[in-house]
Amino acid sequence: MDPIRTTTPAEQLTIDALAYHEHPRPGKLAVTLTKPAENARDLTLAYSPGVAAPVRAIAADLDDAYRYTNKGNLVAVISNGTAILGLGALGGLASKPVMEGKALLFRHFAGVDAIDIETEERDIDKFVDAIAAISPTFGGINLEDIAAPDCFEIERRLIERCNIPVFHDDQHGTAVIAVAGLLNAIEIQGKDMAEVRIVCAGAGAAGIATFRLLRAVGFPAENLTLVDSCGVVHADRTDLNTFKREFARTTEHRTLADAIAGADIFLGVSGPGVLSEDMLRSMAERPIVFAMANPDPEILPHVAKAVRSDVIIATGRSDFPNQVNNVLGFPFIFRGALDVRATAITEEMKVAAVLALRDLARQPVPAEVEAAYEGEHFTFGPDYILPKPVDPRLLGTISAAVARAAVDCGVALRPYPAHYPLASTDDIPFG
Repeated sequence: MDPIRTTTPAEQLTIDALAYHEHPRPGKLAVTLTKPAENARDLTLAYSPGVAAPVRAIAADLDDAYRYTNKGNLVAVISNGTAILGLGALGGLASKPVMEGKALLFRHFAGVDAIDIETEERDIDKFVDAIAAISPTFGGINLEDIAAPDCFEIERRLIERCNIPVFHDDQHGTAVIAVAGLLNAIEIQGKDMAEVRIVCAGAGAAGIATFRLLRAVGFPAENLTLVDSCGVVHADRTDLNTFKREFARTTEHRTLADAIAGADIFLGVSGPGVLSEDMLRSMAERPIVFAMANPDPEILPHVAKAVRSDVIIATGRSDFPNQVNNVLGFPFIFRGALDVRATAITEEMKVAAVLALRDLARQPVPAEVEAAYEGEHFTFGPDYILPKPVDPRLLGTISAAVARAAVDCGVALRPYPAHYPLASTDDIPFG
C-alpha cells in the first residue's frame, strides 16, 4: 500500500492562492458606480445629453477634471513585467495579479482608486510615450516591477513629462520603509548615524534608492558601500552604469566578505543565502541585518540569532518580526499627495514619510492591532521596529506628513486639508 502523501505548507499556499484569485469570480478588482443609474433622468445626467456640461467645463478649465471626474482619486499601477517580485522577467500579463493586488491595497488601506495597466513594451522610448499619453486620465502613476536600470530612466522621463506624481514603488517604497526601520534599529542598538558603516548587497532599484534616501536623511555617503553581483562597487571599476557609479567608492574592498567585516549594518535586496554565518560573525557589535530578499532572505532570522544574539534582523516576510513591507508606505504617500494635488513626490515628501513611520513605531500599539495578531503584544524594541500594516494610525500619520511636506516644498496645488489628519477612509471627502 502506497503511503499517504501530505501536502506541504508551500503546496497548500499555492492551492489556496490560486483558489483565492479564481473564486467566486476571477481577479481582485471590479468597477463600482458612484452615481445612481436607476431611471431615465439618471441616465440623462450620466451620459448624453447631460455629460456635455462637464465636458464643456473641463475644456474651458482643465482643473475642472478634478471636480467632475474621478481623476483626483485615481492612480495607475503600471508594469511591463520585467522584474516581477523575485520571479524575474515573466512579462506584462504575468504581472497582472501583482498589479491588481497593488490596486487592492491602495483601495483598502487608503481609499485610493487604482487601476492596473500591463504592457509587454520593453523599449524605453515607446513605454514612456505610451504612459505619458494616457497620464491625463490619472491623478498619479505608480510604476511597479520594472527592471533596473531601465526603471530609473523611465521614472525620470515620466516625472519630466507628467504634471502628476510618478512613483516607482520598488525603488522608493522599499527605501522609505527600510530607512524608517533602520533609524529605529540604530536607536535601539545605541549606534550613531554619523558613524555606522552600511553595506548593501544588491545594486538594483531598491538598493540604489535606499542609499539615496539614506543620504537624504543624513547618513554620510562615505560610509555606504554598495555590492553587486560582481563585487564591491568601487571607483576603479569600468563596468558600472551611471546609477551604480553614483555610489562608487575608493576602497580596497572587493568582495561582500571584505566589505561586511566590521560593518554595522547589512542591507540585503539580492537573493537567498547571500549573507553567510561567517560574514555575520565578522560584523561589528550589535549588528543590524535587513535581509529583504523575498521569499527567501539573505539569511534566516533564526540562523542569524543563533550566530549573533545581539543582532536586530528584519526581512520582507510577514511570518517573521520586523517585516519591511511596502504597504506601510505607498497607499498613504499617494493619499497625501492626491489630497493636496501634488505635481510630484519629492525627496522632502519621502523623508517626511520616513520620519512619520519611525515615530509611529515608537508609540504604544493599539489593542485592535494586537488583536489582529492573536493577542501578541508589541512594544518598541528589537522585534518591533516598524508598525504593523493593519495599524489604523498609518493612514492619518503618513498621509498628513506627506501632504504637509508637499505644501511646504511648493509642489502642492491645494492647501493642507482642513479635514486632516484622517482617522479612516470614511473621512476622505472625495472631490
